[in-house]
Amino acid sequence: MKASAIIPALVYNDTPAAIAWLCQAFGFKKHLVVPGENGTVSHAELTMGEAMVMLGSASSGSDYAKMTRSPIDLGCQTQSPYLVVEDPDAVYASAKKNGARMVIDIKDEDYGGRGFTCADPEGYLWSFGSYDPWKKPPEHA
Repeated sequence: MKASAIIPALVYNDTPAAIAWLCQAFGFKKHLVVPGENGTVSHAELTMGEAMVMLGSASSGSDYAKMTRSPIDLGCQTQSPYLVVEDPDAVYASAKKNGARMVIDIKDEDYGGRGFTCADPEGYLWSFGSYDPWKKPPEHA
């Protein structure tokens, strides 16, 4: 079996606000936004280059939403996307300017690359860095 991509799927309590914030703070672009009832979002796709994340409203009533929660509701993390970016310093500056809570400040990593981790307004942790594991052969397979 062969997969061509893995796409994180996250639920938000205020998905329209999350979409606006993720686009403003991190530079995502709206690929698809399907409105739901009562101001919810049934399904959204945001892209950054070739990367994508899918979003939906926790209160949409979908089968998926019934099984998931926002970290703000749980008080803990359930998943944390990492995005390979060309200029992590630029993403860092934009995220910080837009109020992201820095969890791990930007730094050069011992294993290569430069990156940081921050929390969005609903508590999801997002990591951005220049380290691309596909471009470095694994030492231990």
